[in-house]
Amino acid sequence: MNSIPVIIFLGAPGAGKGTQAAYLSKLKSIPKISTGDMLRSAVQEDSPLGRKVQEIMKGGGLVDDQTMLNLILERIKKPDCKGGFILDGYPRNLKQAAQLEEMLPKDMRLIVINIQVSEEEVVKRIAGRRSCPKCGSVYNIYFHPPKDDEKCDLDGTPLVRRADDSEDVVRKRISTYKKETLPLIDFYKKKGVLTAINGIHQENVVADKIEEVMN
Repeated sequence: MNSIPVIIFLGAPGAGKGTQAAYLSKLKSIPKISTGDMLRSAVQEDSPLGRKVQEIMKGGGLVDDQTMLNLILERIKKPDCKGGFILDGYPRNLKQAAQLEEMLPKDMRLIVINIQVSEEEVVKRIAGRRSCPKCGSVYNIYFHPPKDDEKCDLDGTPLVRRADDSEDVVRKRISTYKKETLPLIDFYKKKGVLTAINGIHQENVVADKIEEVMN
């Protein structure tokens, strides 16, 4: 029996995949593997891979399949993945999906959760994000604005926006997602492993729906 879960979150940038993956990781005590976090870490280390990734991310593009495959392969070989794991940000296209199936052990089973959110909601969620460079607090000018104009409520530090959070870049990312990743929905639907979840609700409501799927 394929009893070890490999959980894949699909959804546009800003749909809430990372948040829900983190909830589920704690609930099931299995690691959340975020390719976005792994890539940003490479950028911070200023390695050759990091510099390559930085240029791609600034333009709203996607890192090439082989680079992503190498990152994933290295990560899932670690002992904490033996009982299953959650993929946040991978696979992003049909080729990556095929590569993933080839490298997974036979005792693992796929569970794919598609979090659905409208494009305009995504733009507000991402382009509206602001963070405090001092304490790390995160705000959103549309949904959770600071009390003072773009200053941290806790320490008054001027808030900043990530370079890849601008509206132009966000819309490019959504366009790239539609082209590269939407075909995965049909791919996994045909396999009978996909469940769609409405991501417009509060985070705890979405989390409850996902827990129902897991159970």
